[in-house]
Amino acid sequence: MFPINDIEKNRYTSLPFMTLAIILVNVLSLVAVGEDVGTYYVLGTTPSLVINQQGGGAVTAVTHMFLHGGPFHLLGNMLALWVFGRRVEDVCGPWRFLTFYLVCGFMADIIAVITRMQSTVPGIGASGALYGVMAAYLMLFPKGRIRILFLFWFLPVFNMSYLNGLWLIISLIFWASYILTADKGLIQSALSLYFPVLRAYLVILYFVLLEIPRALQVLVFDIEASVGHWAHLGGFFGGLFIFFFLRSDAFHRYRNELPL
Repeated sequence: MFPINDIEKNRYTSLPFMTLAIILVNVLSLVAVGEDVGTYYVLGTTPSLVINQQGGGAVTAVTHMFLHGGPFHLLGNMLALWVFGRRVEDVCGPWRFLTFYLVCGFMADIIAVITRMQSTVPGIGASGALYGVMAAYLMLFPKGRIRILFLFWFLPVFNMSYLNGLWLIISLIFWASYILTADKGLIQSALSLYFPVLRAYLVILYFVLLEIPRALQVLVFDIEASVGHWAHLGGFFGGLFIFFFLRSDAFHRYRNELPL
């Protein structure tokens, strides 16, 4: 599933200035770098170089967050930033949100280096920082409503043909039953199936729990993964620091169990 928007309203501001600014910087970075892979080794975080005190050093802990491997890598990360960053920025304010974002990315980078010390593959992307933003959203707005794109109905999702056939049958039965029992037309029923609204804790925990076995596999079997699973978990841990960056009123409301 793919989160596509948060349907809740902001309390303090209507324009997520810093979220939009971060998205713009990432887009411009992708355009500037183009297909120059060498830039990833200069501005991305290569664990073996960091451990040996070579390359860009600590600077890459920041610059790697603004590099992406292509348009789809960028689109996925920036969509997630828009979905979850808007309300987190709202309760922090733009500049404190930027600082929080960078702290999460820095934590993600530290964990990624520690768990991949011998790796010569540069780590790039904003996903570590984004997992920190998701952690903040989970703690602040666990029951927020997130609209997602669910693509798996009628699609082959298994490696075995008979399981795909079974999934197709189940999907058809479920969809037919849903349309017949719902007080909606065909179009509205299809939209609610492919674009359902879920509570935030279900969406965020889904992505986090997927990362744990993959990260353990990387660590135990010492394999080189194309995705920074440990960076994701490190960034998620960094999200615990969100309470140091909240507006005073937002912190007061959270502490007194008032809605944010």
